[in-house]
Amino acid sequence: MARPGRGEETSVAALIEEARGAIARGDGIDGEAKLRSALDRGASRADVAAFMGEAYLAQDNRDKAREWLASGTFSPQSAAGGWRALARLERLDGNLGAAGKAFDKALAITPDDAGLWVEIARLRYSGGQHRLAISAAGHALQLDPGNVRALEFRGQLARDRYGLLAAIPWFEKALRQAPDDVSVMLEYAATLGDLGRASDCLTLTRQVLKISPGHPRAYYLQAVLAARAGNHELARSLLAHTDDRLDGQPGVLLLRGVSELGVGNPAAASELFERVLRMRPDNRQAQELLARSIYLSGEYRYATLRFRDQIAHDDASPYLLTVVARAYEALGDRQRAGELLDLAARPQAAALRVLPGGNAIGAMLARGEASAAEAQAEAAQRSDPGFFDNLSLAGDVQLALGRPQAAQARYIAAAQIRMPAHLFARRFEAYMMAGDIRGAQQLVGSYLRESSSSREALRAGARLAMVQGDTVRALAVLRWLRDNGGARDVRLLCDLALIEADTGDVEAAEADARAAYRLQRSSPVATQALAYSYASSARNSRMAAALLDKAQAMLGDTPLIAATRRKLSTPGEG
Repeated sequence: MARPGRGEETSVAALIEEARGAIARGDGIDGEAKLRSALDRGASRADVAAFMGEAYLAQDNRDKAREWLASGTFSPQSAAGGWRALARLERLDGNLGAAGKAFDKALAITPDDAGLWVEIARLRYSGGQHRLAISAAGHALQLDPGNVRALEFRGQLARDRYGLLAAIPWFEKALRQAPDDVSVMLEYAATLGDLGRASDCLTLTRQVLKISPGHPRAYYLQAVLAARAGNHELARSLLAHTDDRLDGQPGVLLLRGVSELGVGNPAAASELFERVLRMRPDNRQAQELLARSIYLSGEYRYATLRFRDQIAHDDASPYLLTVVARAYEALGDRQRAGELLDLAARPQAAALRVLPGGNAIGAMLARGEASAAEAQAEAAQRSDPGFFDNLSLAGDVQLALGRPQAAQARYIAAAQIRMPAHLFARRFEAYMMAGDIRGAQQLVGSYLRESSSSREALRAGARLAMVQGDTVRALAVLRWLRDNGGARDVRLLCDLALIEADTGDVEAAEADARAAYRLQRSSPVATQALAYSYASSARNSRMAAALLDKAQAMLGDTPLIAATRRKLSTPGEG
């Protein structure tokens, strides 16, 4: 190929610079187009390889990115960026060791590059070095306080640690530096959507589509909004615009499945939920949705076979047990259906499962090997004190052993890294177990300030209100939860009915208790709640007594059964 003339060289350099600007904004499609124009005008592969790899990464096309990056053939001017892009690719593909080596090569060339330190922070976070990741992100901002990628990552860290609202200032600061940065705009939009600011989220995603037409994540976020609004047809249509480019992500497949189920295509939904479970075998939501899809497809025998192993486990969800029971019922096997419905209705032993099934330390506790479980959890924490999972698990063991203060100390250390809903639930339980109502109040208040619609925190707040005798607040919270997605939550309906009965609103109590009982007639919790609500009025004492006998046969004596019998002035039967 003939060497380009002076004017063409300038044109090539300008095209590469324009491509870099497009990639920096997150617009990989435009970046790729400009780089191909540069190649057509005489640029060498080494000149564009690093940037072409970045362009494909921006498009989430890792196979194409590897074609340009794997050889490490970069021009001297682009070598640092090339090694950095290769490291990012290796991190995304789960090759953390290879990613570290590529970062070392980039770091040797540009040790004070803030963007590079952001990538190192992301690698450390992926590898479980959570505190080191936070430190690296802080170093990036020290090097360049206006670095967009550093500001974006700090926003993501703030969202994990402090909640949705805490992330907003970081994203807004990043956008002041780069108003058209697609990556930050999408992070900001996702956060606003999770906060319930649907119109703001929609506006941002539309802006993204003007800057980067066809961007799959923008369409995905719009589909999430549509699904939340119950418009599954629109959600499915929007997901079609992603051209399957995000289907390697379980969350996207899950949304596809929910949309297909919502428009009446359970067979198509089943295939999508199966794909999710191949990626995430322990995803309980996908299991339950798959069971529902199979049942609605009329494949009753397959439903009983597909979930045979899952329903045999002690931690099988009541919903899964109920769906499989209905399948047996449709097949005419009422005895097996009844057995599974009884299992689904069994009272939960605790307010939360402290240790997940399949955990080696949890298995030790189940076998009564408390000392060994504690020793292993503490050893793991000491070996890597910056790893969230180790800190959280060590707290779980202490909570399971009945040591709430020790558990709280470990949970607080974990919360310095991030504060997901399950950690909130454990911290709240530890405070309640220790009788530290003030600590529980502060925890709930701070969590709700950042995530005002958190169902876990609102339930905890209602529980605190009852402990403090504030039934007005407890009723308001529980009714809001019922009316906003909780109409099929048996335990919530029962809690609400009991409070309504105690405050004299017996009609509301009976309505909520009957709703819970219709959902799960074999539930002793629902049976007790309905009996209590009937006993609170003079109209249904005979029915209340019959329900009490049923509940007592399932549970034996409980304080609620005794209180209900006192209301009826009926002697217990033993």
